[in-house]
Order: sequence, then C-alpha cells, then structure tokens
Amino acid sequence: MSTQITKTRSFDLAESLRDEEDIAAYLTLVIEDGDPGELAHALGVVARARGMAQIAADAGMGREALYKALRADASPRFDTIARVCKALGVKLVAVPEHAPAA
Repeated sequence: MSTQITKTRSFDLAESLRDEEDIAAYLTLVIEDGDPGELAHALGVVARARGMAQIAADAGMGREALYKALRADASPRFDTIARVCKALGVKLVAVPEHAPAA
C-alpha cells in the first residue's frame, strides 16, 4: 500500500488583503494585540501585498531599509510607521479604550 502525499501551497496573508478595508481591519487587530514587533511584521505583510518597492518609494525609503524596518523582531521608529501607513493609504487613530458611562 502506498501513501500519496498531496502538495499544498503555504498560506500567504498578503495574497488575501484585497483592499484598504481588508488592510485596515488586519492592522486594527494587530494594534489591539499591543505587540510592536507584530505591528512591524503586519506592516511588512501589507507592504508585500501592495508591492514592497512601490511602498518603499512612496514612504521615501529604500526597499532594503523597509524590509529591515518591518521585520518581526524590529522596533521601527514611529515616523517610519507613520510614513509606511501613509504610503499604504491607512492611518493610525486613537479611540477611547473604555466607553464613558451614559
């Protein structure tokens, strides 16, 4: 009896981020988690979805510098995050953590 192994393609989240709403929802979930390394990684995933070279150019960075800044173990400066978000067409916003009592 032989076992047949089916090859599967690995999942790439970047391929399922179709528009700004998908991107915003994904980044919101990551921000709510509160892990800065995960935010850097998520921005990298989104940048790959949009085209790393184009996002780097729009953010005023080199492609290699952008890859380095958005590694999961990176701690990018806020201005880098802000420039990348602007290049991606999303913005970070602050909302109250707890709704005021009515």
